[in-house]
Amino acid sequence: MATQHSRSAARLMMAPAVILLLGWMLVPLTMTLFFSFKRYLPLRGDSLERGLDWVGFENYARFLSSSSFWPSVQATLVIVGGVLVVTVVLGVLLALLLDQPFWGQGIVRILVIAPFFVMPTVSALVWKNMFMDPVNGILAHLWRFFGAEPVSWLSDASLQSIILIVSWQWLPFATLILLTAVQSLDSEQLEAAEMDGAPAFARFGFIILPHLARAITIVILIQTIFLLSIFAEIFVTTGGSFGTRTLTYLIFQRVVDSQNIGLGSAGGVYAIILANIIAIFLMRIVGKNLDR
Repeated sequence: MATQHSRSAARLMMAPAVILLLGWMLVPLTMTLFFSFKRYLPLRGDSLERGLDWVGFENYARFLSSSSFWPSVQATLVIVGGVLVVTVVLGVLLALLLDQPFWGQGIVRILVIAPFFVMPTVSALVWKNMFMDPVNGILAHLWRFFGAEPVSWLSDASLQSIILIVSWQWLPFATLILLTAVQSLDSEQLEAAEMDGAPAFARFGFIILPHLARAITIVILIQTIFLLSIFAEIFVTTGGSFGTRTLTYLIFQRVVDSQNIGLGSAGGVYAIILANIIAIFLMRIVGKNLDR
């Protein structure tokens, strides 16, 4: 049993890392809150040296009343929801497939996981120029081969294209987590069910899927946290056009394009609130599944 002295020593050794992490999180958050209550337009001569005018909740009201706010929230939720559906469904199927013994299993597993290590900007450029280009893209040539007119994916099916690109990046992560869960399943349960005459769908629905519930909730929680801040794929492919402007991209436009630091900071606070609401909701779901 740890003594009081050893616990004190452990806290002392952990203190620098904890202080560093707190500073890393609290300093940007404090600056965002500070600027959100100020009028900060660098192109109009505003600067920290001259002092910034206090505007109260004006930036929050302007950002919330903007015609782009609710469409950006809707686009964010559609992309996050679409990616979660694709990665969880295909992740379960791939995990079950990769759990079966076959020749070259190790190589296939490496190839499945490989997209997760590709930078988002690189993968977005590959999909944009190699696959989705309406003139020279692989999909365009495939469409012409079957006698169909090529599709301008990034303009005619922009949200679906973003979901496809992001899902390709995050599918390896979901597959890896779910494959680990599948491998931890007691094979005797499946053998007993098979001997009792249970069909494959019944074994999946009553044994495999309940066993994967915890892993699925963890995948949903982690992916949602990262997907709420999706930016690079949209910046490279559509530039926020054709209904793909998410909340993160709207904040970027207000800060960088419009050079309105105060308005963008208010948008950042809204993004933090949205992320925390979703995180609390998902944590409740995860907690209920972990208690079972």
